[in-house]
Order: sequence, then structure tokens, then C-alpha cells
Amino acid sequence: MLSDFPVWPLACPSAWEAVAAAQEQIEGHAAKRTAAVQPQLAKVLAAFQAEKLGTHHFASVNGYGHNDQGRETLDRVFARVLGAEQAAVRLQFVSGTHAIAAALFGVLRPGDRLLSITGRPYDTLEEVIGLRGHGKGSLAEFGIEYSELPLSPTGVVDTEGLAAALSIPTRMVLIQRSCGYSWRPSLPVAEIARLCDQIKKLQRNCIVFVDNCYGELVEAEEPTAVGADLIAGSLIKNLGGTIVPTGGYVAGVAELVEQACCRLTAPGIGAAGGTGFDLHRLLFQGLFLAPQMVAEALINADLIAQVFLNQNLEVQPLPGAARSDVIQAVKFGDPRALQEVCRAFQSCSPVESYLNPVPAAMPGYSSDLVMAGGTFIDGSTSEFSADAPLREPYVLFSQGGTHRSHGALALAAALTGWWALASN
Repeated sequence: MLSDFPVWPLACPSAWEAVAAAQEQIEGHAAKRTAAVQPQLAKVLAAFQAEKLGTHHFASVNGYGHNDQGRETLDRVFARVLGAEQAAVRLQFVSGTHAIAAALFGVLRPGDRLLSITGRPYDTLEEVIGLRGHGKGSLAEFGIEYSELPLSPTGVVDTEGLAAALSIPTRMVLIQRSCGYSWRPSLPVAEIARLCDQIKKLQRNCIVFVDNCYGELVEAEEPTAVGADLIAGSLIKNLGGTIVPTGGYVAGVAELVEQACCRLTAPGIGAAGGTGFDLHRLLFQGLFLAPQMVAEALINADLIAQVFLNQNLEVQPLPGAARSDVIQAVKFGDPRALQEVCRAFQSCSPVESYLNPVPAAMPGYSSDLVMAGGTFIDGSTSEFSADAPLREPYVLFSQGGTHRSHGALALAAALTGWWALASN
């Protein structure tokens, strides 16, 4: 019990009691999240075994990176885990946004139409598409037409409106699996499968591309295993297991993966180039750790949801709900509350706990952000972190967490600070 712990100077006794009560409430949910680790780990181990992973695969060649056995094995392992024909796992991708952008620019051509069916994409894709900003080489500047199908009032895909939206020839449909910075449910893989089927019936050759960030290993299957043609994501989120230092991946139909890699490197080089900087061991080990880390992140999400639900705040999703990503949203409705909770989370971080997060501009984002992320790897949302755009209705988005005890410590500090703010 938390109340039996040594005194934690950042939290008051009543905050400890509130967090301890929430921990008891989610015990059943935590057991289910933990039980899901074994089948996911079995899938990862089966991929390692099928590809005969050995210590010689941990080394990488330098220079151009040609004929790198470790990289080629890593790609095949990821493809097996993701249920894809091919994968490209590269440290040269600086973020999930970079991997997604490479896929968009690699596959789309001038005159093509891109349709987002999950409403407005994540903030960092707006300048990639050309929804804001000018002169930086967006899709719009290369003659790519963009359309958007708004989500329904309940935050789900408008399947009735999809037929009308696809009455126009469309090269690619974009699906964002996670909620991003939206107050909506994440998209279950079963729903993605149903959408893929509907899209292919409406336009057989339309490419279905899923932004898979925050969703990997949360469910039993990935979008590429149920009909999606292409997915992309970051390695400092779920699949990196909290130890991969940087990078991203694309996976899916082999031809499309190669086109994305031709944008990352150059036409004619594609997936054949790029050294692993002798870091392949971390990428393999990160994938091995990923099922456990994802489960802990989900338990942290349930705990956050329960703690703030008990304080009569709206949370999305509810504790124990079926999840398709690791993001937990809490609606505070007050910018000061956001900043206070982020400050408390930062104060409980293992790195740079002495910093006080303040709202600031962030490259790629339309609003100022307040971010708590005292992580060992800069920007790693597999580790415990939280951020919020400074705009109404002032929602906190938290993700990650290597173990539930860290989440409990941070939540006790957050409640203490939030209550103090409310009493002033």
C-alpha cells in the first residue's frame, strides 16, 4: 500500500490515500493488462526464432550501410511482429512524423488525392500536408489534393459519409489510430479492419495508410495484419521498449515500404542504405521489452483515469476500457491546472526534475504546449510523460510509464499540487 511507503515529500497524506484507493480499484484491470503480455511476447520471440537472431546481428556496417545483415534481419523481425509483408526500421527517421511524412511523400504523386477519414490529423502533420505554413515543401505545394472527413459527434469515423467522400478518385486514405490531441476514442484494430474492407469495396486500388503511433502491441494484431496497406510510427514510443535512442519504422506492402525508403534516402537506394551505428542490439532488445513496457503504460493510463475520475473530472477512456493506444486524456478545463499537474509530473521525473514546465512554442505544433517529460531519452513517450496544448477545453494527454509505481508517485504529487491550487 502507498500509505506504508516512506514519506514522499512531494505529496500530502490525503493524496496518498486517494492514489492508494485508485490502485485498489484498478487491480482487476491491471491483472488483465499483465496477462496480455505473454501472447505478445510469444509473437516477438517467434519472430526472433524464425529469423535465427544471433549476436552477430548486433553489429552494423558503416558508411553507406550496404549488405547490413543486422538491419535486414531487424526489418524481417519487425515485419513478422507487425503482420506485414515488409518493414523498414531506421534510426535515420527522427520521429514518427518523419516516418509518416516519408511514406506520404514517397507514395503520393502530383495530382493524387489524400483523404483523412479520422478528421484533422495530429498537429505535426498539418505543415506536412500544407494546412498551415508555406514555402517549406508541403504536399499541397507538390500538387497533392487533400480532403478531410470529419468525425461523428461521438468521435468515431462517419461510415455513412465515407461513401460520398470516396466518390472521387482517391490515391490514399489516411487513418489516425490514436486520439492525438483530440477528445475522442482511439480506433480499435477491428474497426480499422472494417474500414479497410469498406474502402477497398468503394475503391479497390486506394491505399489505406495508418498512423500507428502509440498503438503498437496494445491489441493482439496490428493494422497491417487486417487489411491496411501501410503503417508508420516511432521507435521512442511503444516498439522501442524505452531503450531505443531514436528512430522510426514503416511497414506494409513491400512496394510501398520501398517507396517510403526512397524518400528517406534516395530513389535507387531506398531500403538498401543506412547504417545502424552499431545500435542494433538496442533495437532488438527494445522490441523484446516492448510487450511488458506497453502493459505497464496501459496500467499507468488506467490509474491516471481512475485517480482523476474519482476527482469528478472527465477522462477518456474510462479505467479498464478496451484500448487501442497508450494515451490517457483528462479534461481539466483550466490552463493553470494543466500547468500544475505537468509541474508535479516533472518534479517526479528521473531526469531534470528541477525544471518547471512552462507553455512554449514547439516546432510543428499550432498551439503553445506545456510538457512534462523528464525522460532518459529526449521525447520518449514510452517513459512516463504528459503534455497539453494550451487551448480549450484544456485537456491533459498522458502516456507511457515503465512501471506503475512511478505513475503512483507522480499522481500523488499532482493531486497535492492541484488541490493546493484550487484552495487558493
